[in-house]
Amino acid sequence: MEQKLKVGVLGGTGMVGQRFVSLLENHPWFEVTTIAASPRSAGKTYEEAVGGRWKMTTPMPEAVKKIVVMNVNEVEKVSSQVDFVFSAVDMSKEEIRAIEDAYAKTETPVVSNNSAHRWTPDVPMVVPEINPEHFEVIKYQKERLGTKRGFVAVKPNCSIQSYTPALFALKEFGPKEVVATTYQAISGAGKTFKDWPEMIENIIPYIGGEEEKSEQEPLRLFGKVVDGKIVKAELPVITTQCIRVPVLNGHTAAVFVNFEKKLTKEEIIDRWNNFRGLPQELNLPSAPKQFIRYMEEDDRPQVKADVDYENGMGVSMGRLREDTIYDYKFIGLSHNTVRGAAGGAILCAELLTAQGYITAK
Repeated sequence: MEQKLKVGVLGGTGMVGQRFVSLLENHPWFEVTTIAASPRSAGKTYEEAVGGRWKMTTPMPEAVKKIVVMNVNEVEKVSSQVDFVFSAVDMSKEEIRAIEDAYAKTETPVVSNNSAHRWTPDVPMVVPEINPEHFEVIKYQKERLGTKRGFVAVKPNCSIQSYTPALFALKEFGPKEVVATTYQAISGAGKTFKDWPEMIENIIPYIGGEEEKSEQEPLRLFGKVVDGKIVKAELPVITTQCIRVPVLNGHTAAVFVNFEKKLTKEEIIDRWNNFRGLPQELNLPSAPKQFIRYMEEDDRPQVKADVDYENGMGVSMGRLREDTIYDYKFIGLSHNTVRGAAGGAILCAELLTAQGYITAK
């Protein structure tokens, strides 16, 4: 790409916003030129607005420290500065839907980490290796919004990344029933141990709204575009439990699956290790070379050892074995704020750029 696209980060002072800023440092296609946040942060430099709340383990990029934060509600003003935006705003769902649509109507593409638009029928919710064809609904969304280049695209819930890719890689065998328990890191709630000391040596067996997302969102990823809308799949039937655990980054899943067709352990591992999607074929900048890997060791994957696999953009599977009630069971691990949040959205933006949906204004 001759000239980098100018990117805005909406909600840039929060944890996911910080992750966007961090991951976009030295990106070959995109450059953060604008950061927008709440009115209380507006007018301050990014360094001042974040203050002592920088939550990444790497230092704040020098290139963004002196950017003056804009008011995210000044939609026209922010949009005039950028080619497209990433959205990580912290608002109610109704407010998020309204502001993301408002940005899209200024002819500014919005790639969102938020859940507000995940069930809007003509908004694609995409894991680029799984359902890139869902971007086809953008043309119908543009008709609804009355735009030529503005639209909203979203990525799914962070926790489903730890098992949904594994199921998708086995779709030829017809996964039909799934039981998944996810053990979710505190960064999924935008927290560190410093600001959530109650989580140290603790487990909370409830995450509001998470189980419904975990059971339904994979079905939307596996769905089809029909008459300009995404219609979710009926199978597999998924039931989940979601538990908050004292881990900073990394969502682990314990999964049990029944299939329509018989398959061997060797076939499963082969499909996982050799799975490639469109991002790998196109060699997109953030795409992991190997999206899914299987680990043979009995005690892997582990969060400390494996969460940063493929720079946090790959997913790790392990402990695959036959079950006494279900056909097979296994463990999955994904990085919740990289692949599951900002990194997944950046990969979506890369694919949207490669396919011509995002261009320079």
